[in-house]
Amino acid sequence: MKLIIINGPNLNLLGSREPDVYGNRSFEDYLKSLRCIYEKVGIVIEYFQSNIEGELIDKLQDVDGKVDGIIMNPGGYSHTSVAIMDAIAAINTPVVEVHISNINAREEYRRISLTASRCRGMICGFGLSSYELAVKSFLFS
Repeated sequence: MKLIIINGPNLNLLGSREPDVYGNRSFEDYLKSLRCIYEKVGIVIEYFQSNIEGELIDKLQDVDGKVDGIIMNPGGYSHTSVAIMDAIAAINTPVVEVHISNINAREEYRRISLTASRCRGMICGFGLSSYELAVKSFLFS
């Protein structure tokens, strides 16, 4: 099985950005351990991160049909990007949206995810473990 994690804006700053909300571990460090766990059972996990909306859309379109699933954390674009929502709707590869924090327990404007409405599902509030839960969702679906 081949999956890709696509992270949106500011997620390149994990480990130093608001550690009280997002923790103090870098995503690259977490990704190494996640790959180590799942490569043993034949799951390849690719990774892409961009702060640019159009690059995220291009990546979604580029990987469509080339991977078995997409795990996406659109970051702040979750709440604002009709364009990313439309890109998810336009592709055939299933997408699971993840958020490190519980967006439903945060500011009012963060409680609505436009992009999640086009995804297979959304996982939020479990820290970086949200990504592993998303991997598992592809294994058991």
